[in-house]
Amino acid sequence: MTLLHDDSTSVLTTTDPRDGSPIASYPVASADDVRRTVDRAREAGTWWAGLSYSERRRVLIAFKAAIARDAKALAATIARETGKPEGDALLEVMLTLGHLDWAAKNAEPVLKRRKVKAGLVNYNQHATLGYVPYGVVGVIGPWNYPFYTPMGSISYALAAGNAVVFKPSELTPGTAVWVAERWREVCDRPVLQVVTGGRATGADLVRAGVDKVAFTGSTASAKKVMAACSETLTPLVAECGGKDALIVATDADLDAAADFIAFGALGNAGQTCVGVERVYVEQRVRDALVDKVVERAKRIVVTGDAPTYGPMTLATQADVVSTHVQDALARGGRAVFGGPESVADRTVSPIVLVDVPEDSDAVQRETFGPTVVINAVADLDEAVARANATEYGLGAAVFTKDAKKGERIAAQLRAGVVTINSVLGFAAIGALPFGGVKGSGFGRIHGADGLREFSVPKSIARQTRKAALNLLTLERSPKDMHMVERMIPMLHGKAR
Repeated sequence: MTLLHDDSTSVLTTTDPRDGSPIASYPVASADDVRRTVDRAREAGTWWAGLSYSERRRVLIAFKAAIARDAKALAATIARETGKPEGDALLEVMLTLGHLDWAAKNAEPVLKRRKVKAGLVNYNQHATLGYVPYGVVGVIGPWNYPFYTPMGSISYALAAGNAVVFKPSELTPGTAVWVAERWREVCDRPVLQVVTGGRATGADLVRAGVDKVAFTGSTASAKKVMAACSETLTPLVAECGGKDALIVATDADLDAAADFIAFGALGNAGQTCVGVERVYVEQRVRDALVDKVVERAKRIVVTGDAPTYGPMTLATQADVVSTHVQDALARGGRAVFGGPESVADRTVSPIVLVDVPEDSDAVQRETFGPTVVINAVADLDEAVARANATEYGLGAAVFTKDAKKGERIAAQLRAGVVTINSVLGFAAIGALPFGGVKGSGFGRIHGADGLREFSVPKSIARQTRKAALNLLTLERSPKDMHMVERMIPMLHGKAR
């Protein structure tokens, strides 16, 4: 996808990254346009928040059905804007609708007001906890999964009772516009709206008075968004880059590991923030694993009518891939399949690197292309140490036939999500929250935590009777204070 405008113009035109043909033109929203959109969302959001959980659920399920009925058209739009095969785009649609379904059906049990224990001393208080919407959530989405990723915020924010203003990537606005059209088919209120434009439009959204921002993008961009949010103390959930590691133990099923390495590292042309960029394998099975990965890489087709994956959606990403590969080779790494010659304009064939120094860009920085580094380690402790030794902490994976060993290693990995004997196994599980640590971001989407992420906890304590000890007064009696002195060691003096 190329962008045929700059932020000083009023229209952006998208093109198909596969052949450069123009797709469509979209308006670049001005700062005033964005503010007016947020104002409309706030009014609609008041109505939306006033509905019952069951009423919101009915609308969201109808929204899901409207998308599902025309899923192939959405997949075609995604494929044309990103360059990925339509089959991959259709899978993205299916995974996304599963999360929308989960959010719609679980908002009430997760967020509804419930009684909590007040404690023995507070026997005269009836305590409850509930969750209320923020109001208007601004969502800034990426281009690599232009439906699945932003909908991870949109679905849960809507289910929690918020209105949403969505600013998609300038490379994939058509996907967002298509989704907004489906919303208007099931709801005549502007609870979900889209503003299109470049980076300036996203910055305008952050400063337009939204009550929370959900951002997906690079760590560097997240810092800029966070700085803008700090001006108004607007809370932020950020899902940033990753340099995900996969660990292979001696006892692993090497065929399964190789299958998943190829899928995680090369699928979607490597443009998956929680895919596989690094592999640490115990020395004894290193050669066998490398051979199996190379065997699978050889079967990949990147040209013709039915490629395994498409070109780089962002043209300049091919330059990043080339730079990382050349740096790895210059530092003593070896290419056992592909190499610098694999980068042909924005089409990149698979590249498998081995023996790459740990301080190289190919190990330390997000490559976001169809490359993978496979390095041998003496044992699993070394594998864990190396896996944790980057600024990122989004996802990781472990392959072993020993379930307890897998759980132990997973617990040691500093990542927001870990899969055992699979890659991306969590992606379709609505109940599991997703997000990173360290430079990969903070906050969570998906699951109960994702619903709470877009809600404000509201506590209520109601006094039901007069307290035996009258302590909430400026005129406490000596008798009551004497009782306090006796109660403190009785309640808290025992070490248990």
